[in-house]
Amino acid sequence: MTFKAIALSAAISGLAATGALAADLAPLVSPAELERALAEADAPQILDIRGDAYADGHIAGAVSAPYGLFRGPEDNPGATVPVDQLETTYEKLGLAPDAQVVIVSQGDTDTDFGAAARVYWTLKSSGFTELSILNGGAQAWVNTGLPLSKDAVTPEPTELDITWNNAWTAETPEVADVVDGGHEALLLDARPAAFFEGKKAHGAAAKPGTLPGAENYAYTKFFQSGATAIGQISDVQALKTSLGITEGKEIVSFCNTGHWAATNWFALSEMAGIENVKLYPGSMVEYSQTGGEMQNAPGLFRNLLNQVTGGN
Repeated sequence: MTFKAIALSAAISGLAATGALAADLAPLVSPAELERALAEADAPQILDIRGDAYADGHIAGAVSAPYGLFRGPEDNPGATVPVDQLETTYEKLGLAPDAQVVIVSQGDTDTDFGAAARVYWTLKSSGFTELSILNGGAQAWVNTGLPLSKDAVTPEPTELDITWNNAWTAETPEVADVVDGGHEALLLDARPAAFFEGKKAHGAAAKPGTLPGAENYAYTKFFQSGATAIGQISDVQALKTSLGITEGKEIVSFCNTGHWAATNWFALSEMAGIENVKLYPGSMVEYSQTGGEMQNAPGLFRNLLNQVTGGN
């Protein structure tokens, strides 16, 4: 399939800004929109997922929730965290599924957006309904001239009963069934071309390559060159046409560890409003370890050379 370039604008307006009020923030908000929301009586809770950078300065009132809390182990970092562990984490962070939560990453690079999108996906799958991402992260907040605080916030714990909604999740058995022809889905590889082509691989992957039949749509297509804030999707129908998305067709977004793929999932599901978009959290690291069929997997010599040269 040949993909057409999708015109993207850095301005967050129209689709992504609809309903940007304190009690009803859009999935994607600008620093100005967040500043206004924080001045309201029902101000949203801010989750700062940057880790150590929190101590150097954060949006006033933000709670530190390092990205690692939402990730799997070193040998499979994209794996979902067990529900009971997530529940404990949410309780310590003082979260409530019906409260507005805004996720803030650093925003230094376009790849950083994937962290916020992955946390958003995790919370949504856990039953949270009022979620937003600060577009451009903490860097955009500072660049707008808005202040930071060094006052650490200790949240008041909550008591929750969390269940996982699989509506936006594709696990390895389901993906393997697609590969085997058991059911149809668009397998969308969010990685840069070198990974899709088997020239590079994540350090925890058993070997390079992609899922058989997958199409490559790098997450970077949703950013203007050099931008760290995701762009507006100006034509949803053009995007669907370029991907061959028909009504109700299942889409499985994957990458190496469900990070870049979370950006594609967010753009397609939350920004474009396309239904039946799923994230494969374990992605190629997990799949490659199963010994399942792969496409663009290099021969033994090329694989060894990739490991030595980093795939370049």
